[in-house]
Amino acid sequence: MKQQKNHTKILITGAGGFIGGHLVKYLKKQGYSKIRAVDIKSPNKWHQLDDEVENISLDLSEKNNCYQAVDGIDEVYNLASDMGGMGFIENNKALCMLNVLINTHLLMASKQEKVKRYFFSSSACVYAANKQTNSDNNGLKESDAYPAMPEDGYGWEKLFSERMCRHFREDFGLTTRVARFHNVYGAHGAYRGGREKAPAALTRKIIEAQLSKNHEVEIWGDGKQTRSFTYIDDCIKGIDLIMHSNIEEPINLGSEEMVTINRLVDIIEKIADVKLKRNYNLDAPKGVRGRSSDNTLIKKYLGWEPNTSLEVGMEKLYSWIYKEIENTSS
Repeated sequence: MKQQKNHTKILITGAGGFIGGHLVKYLKKQGYSKIRAVDIKSPNKWHQLDDEVENISLDLSEKNNCYQAVDGIDEVYNLASDMGGMGFIENNKALCMLNVLINTHLLMASKQEKVKRYFFSSSACVYAANKQTNSDNNGLKESDAYPAMPEDGYGWEKLFSERMCRHFREDFGLTTRVARFHNVYGAHGAYRGGREKAPAALTRKIIEAQLSKNHEVEIWGDGKQTRSFTYIDDCIKGIDLIMHSNIEEPINLGSEEMVTINRLVDIIEKIADVKLKRNYNLDAPKGVRGRSSDNTLIKKYLGWEPNTSLEVGMEKLYSWIYKEIENTSS
């Protein structure tokens, strides 16, 4: 198997992003030595950069760039996407929809290059809105994506791209695998600037309140909306398992540990050893009322599910962001 990995040529798109950067390092540790990492940003702006792999800056919304990226590749991990947290998604619907160009052109190039396996990173944003109106959500099953009523913009693009993967598999024999990510968090991601997600955003706000001794924090919504959050190491392990499985349909890759946003703040406050006044911004983007992952299928197929507790994962995220803020302010 080690020898096979040494000969497998890997393409990771979105490699300059949060999940992509972690995937590069993971696959290297697994024994893959021929990795091409691609991102639209110049490498000096990537979240993580590994000089031992082939790093290229390409705009993959352009068809010719996708053919260049896929040339000679055996396995494609498509993580490229113009996206961010709920604040970005709700205010940039057209940009999110344009991500369809990336997956479409990569599929076309993969078909021509006879790629052996193709992974697409989808999202829990594909799930029907009427299944997420209650904070006591019992977990979203894969079948809850239909009848279609996904998140406007970003969710529609992900759902359409899932179908593209399915039809390239059915019509052209390209082996495609699709995972629906549920709120992935961890170190080496965005924690300020508008693209950060709730765990990183709230951690940053609480650290800033802690350091400034202005013991207040703004929370988007009323704090009673619910989510489940997936630690990055679990997400990366799940990508590997799903990519090399026989699972043909889209499948959840997320935690079943659902918490309110207030509970998430409780956890961060405990880590920081502070207690803050909570100011609720009811006009801010807040997404659906309740969302978490139902892991029945992934446990059935793989005998595995993401299992890092939120307390453990958030402690690691807090430590990383605290050091980042210290370094930037010194």
